[in-house]
Amino acid sequence: MKLSCLSESELRRCLSSAGGLKIKIGRFSVCLSSSIREVSEHLRRLYKDFELISDPDFCDFHVALMPPFGVRRYVRPQVNFSFDGEYPFKPLPYGQAGALFEWGLNWCIARHANQYLIIHAAVVAKDSRALVLAGTPGSGKSTLCAALVCEGWRLLSDEMALLSVDDGGLYPVPRPISLKNRSLEVISAFSPDSVMGPVVRDTAKGTVGHMRPPLQSVELGERPVRPAQLVFPRYKERSGTKLTRLSKGRALLRAAENSFNYSVLGAHGFNSLARLIEDSDCHEFQYSRLDEAIAVFTELAT
Repeated sequence: MKLSCLSESELRRCLSSAGGLKIKIGRFSVCLSSSIREVSEHLRRLYKDFELISDPDFCDFHVALMPPFGVRRYVRPQVNFSFDGEYPFKPLPYGQAGALFEWGLNWCIARHANQYLIIHAAVVAKDSRALVLAGTPGSGKSTLCAALVCEGWRLLSDEMALLSVDDGGLYPVPRPISLKNRSLEVISAFSPDSVMGPVVRDTAKGTVGHMRPPLQSVELGERPVRPAQLVFPRYKERSGTKLTRLSKGRALLRAAENSFNYSVLGAHGFNSLARLIEDSDCHEFQYSRLDEAIAVFTELAT
């Protein structure tokens, strides 16, 4: 059963129940508990196509978004994110509860999913060939990812490339695409039909919003793809569009620098990264115009 089958009251009742709401996200299962309306609204808007889990016995991540105890429940209300009783973040304002769920789930995967080499990268695919857009925040990778998805590319992730240490495949974790500041306006203008969640202002990352992932990407959430292109994008205002081949050695070093758990995995991390580099054409990419960027990547995919 999909989340969209629940009425608003049923969704809130599930979130507030002792067992929580259990959602399938790619190959991960998430049990979420919350009494906060902003969380249920975030889910109804952006997770409507995701399957709910009926098996009560196991979930990868048990998380909760709840108000702190004390007067903070009533005076400038805040929300806490917890994972198995651990509180990795400071409380945030109620209005940021949906964004905190996304940030918290990123933290859970990055800290605990060590069956994968996890690279800070967006991943999209065309005809089962993956394009990995690796880079630091502000490089423009999420904007490119959102634009390509709006043009029919399959979304695997806008935040993390999950590279299996066993088979070298890239495994999906399709979730709402996080967009910040001017990217929100750019994507809304580029694709007016895209579905956006609530826009939250004055966060630590500026103005933040999320774009709903396409139905097909969600339905293919357990099907891995093979890497084909590894690209390090950089948005530069009013620049030309330039794709430059990158040496394998340099690409390996840069990908390692952008990995969350490369050092944790040791030899498995090195071998997995070396396989990714061997299987991929590696480039640097500079752009300012989305239409030109999409044309470049469409040509690469052929």
